[in-house]
Amino acid sequence: MPEKNKKSGSRTMLLSVLMSAPGPLVEGLALLEGRSATQIADFVRRTAELLALVAAFIVYRRTADLPQESRRAAERRSNRFVGAVMCLSGLVMGLLALAAPEGDKGNVVPGLVIALLGAVANTLFWRKYARLSRESGNAILAVQSRLYRAKSLVDTVVTLALTAVLCFPGSAAAALLDRIGSAIVALYLLCCGLRTWREQADTE
Repeated sequence: MPEKNKKSGSRTMLLSVLMSAPGPLVEGLALLEGRSATQIADFVRRTAELLALVAAFIVYRRTADLPQESRRAAERRSNRFVGAVMCLSGLVMGLLALAAPEGDKGNVVPGLVIALLGAVANTLFWRKYARLSRESGNAILAVQSRLYRAKSLVDTVVTLALTAVLCFPGSAAAALLDRIGSAIVALYLLCCGLRTWREQADTE
């Protein structure tokens, strides 16, 4: 991999980890005021994704200078872990959507703000990773591009669901949209995770 692409990829991954790190904490604090199923699911998702990002960053840094075969084996393991995390997040979020209590969802404004900012930031990272992946051909960067595409779309869905809860508090429509929002997030993450896992198996 060209040195320029390697350094750019490393900086981008480090920045994405640093920007994602406060997410679970802030979302967890937001849950003290809000009880939306979508918001709870989003907290689980962000926590799992942070673990996947940290693991991918460590593997990327440690394998950049390894021989091609050794690097590819490590990349497959890292990408499998990312896929597994996405699947696990999707399953947990689906269960939360089914078991979500009815009634007042509390204050969802903090969660809404986090989701909106996340949608913007994750879209930018998605485009950055996609470009780096095309230029370098690195498998970890390719999977990060897919992960951030999923993150940006999920944050958009979460934003729409929490906006409905905020605008129509206590209504049946808001409760339905809240469940639908968390279910869409769960299904999309599960599909992306399975696809990522399957692709790594196919490359062996």
